[in-house]
Amino acid sequence: MKQPSLRSLVFLSAGLLSLGAAQAIAASTSGTPSTAMPPGVEKFVFGTLPDGRTVHGYRINSGGNVDMEVIDYGGIITSLETPDRHGEKADIVLGFDSLQGYLSPAYKKLNPYFGALIGRYGNRIADGRFTLDGKTYQLATNDGPNHLHGGDEGFNQKLWQATPFSSSEGSGVVMRYTSADGEEGYPGELSVEVKYTLTHDDTLAIDYRASTTKATPVNLTQHSYFNLNGEGSGSILDHVMTIDAASYTPVNDTLIPTGEIATVAGTPFDFTRPMPIGARIEADNEQLARGKGYDHNFVLKREPSATPERAARVTSPESGRVLEVWTTEPGLQFYSGNFLDGSVTGKGGQAYGYRSGLALETQHFPDSPNQSNFPSTILQPGETLESHTVYRFSSE
Repeated sequence: MKQPSLRSLVFLSAGLLSLGAAQAIAASTSGTPSTAMPPGVEKFVFGTLPDGRTVHGYRINSGGNVDMEVIDYGGIITSLETPDRHGEKADIVLGFDSLQGYLSPAYKKLNPYFGALIGRYGNRIADGRFTLDGKTYQLATNDGPNHLHGGDEGFNQKLWQATPFSSSEGSGVVMRYTSADGEEGYPGELSVEVKYTLTHDDTLAIDYRASTTKATPVNLTQHSYFNLNGEGSGSILDHVMTIDAASYTPVNDTLIPTGEIATVAGTPFDFTRPMPIGARIEADNEQLARGKGYDHNFVLKREPSATPERAARVTSPESGRVLEVWTTEPGLQFYSGNFLDGSVTGKGGQAYGYRSGLALETQHFPDSPNQSNFPSTILQPGETLESHTVYRFSSE
């Protein structure tokens, strides 16, 4: 099954570390920030997994107004501090101060995927099943009857190999993971590389690259939850959203796309002009009832391109913070935090309540392996998946 040109996207080069930087990576294994790290990056110990492996964190600042922290467990973005209209910084992503938060029974029960890299397949696959080249594959059904975000132990629970770097664009970390043939039921050994670059001009660029030894479905994304008033500050319903999509994919009662590509015009899903998230979220609408709010894939207005185009813009009238999402992907999952219920206590002891964060997941469409009219997610041996997403931060 040949990949469409949409999957052949340009991947920005991760660059080469100097010998000194490479030596610093090996030497920096304690909680003390390393002065030998590449410029703009500090490495520290974030915690220890139950099997004794050490989880490291990386503080990144490229000389701009944004500070970021990411850990090699799950590729999780644990902190992202940006200034409001008065220049006051706040952390705008939901998460935890320590590794234990991501391992706790309460978190695993709710399983919101705070800040994590998602794979092999972001979003849902119906009945955890697909047929490829005449063979049917059965995956875990970890979301009711369906497969979600890679299964029982997706990429969000893997310890990635992290390599910090600095370049003319900024500083960051390259995350690498090899998924074994048969892992979570997927065919082929999949080699994945995700590059986080925090640029000098307050942009977080995320570049995805993958190759496989057997044909396999792949749909990689990033699952940060944003609150532009600051994490733990309450609801995101006052945030004003624009999504550059004239259509979306309606879902059935288990949140699997029906196959229809429907217009947003005249519905609560029309964000083609700026609209407060809370303005229509309680409308009498079957799709909103099924998602318990917004939890839908938007079909972005674009031609196949290697250059990211704008997918969404979110602003906070309270703080003045602005988030823009640009991507080469054909879809955007807008999730309004409908299953956050206050059972998880995040950073600073704040309980994360109902709709206290929103996710904007750039992606191919849910259940694409079973939907022939959707852009293909099948990666073939000898091909390389390359995708690029950008988060731009500012204030007004």
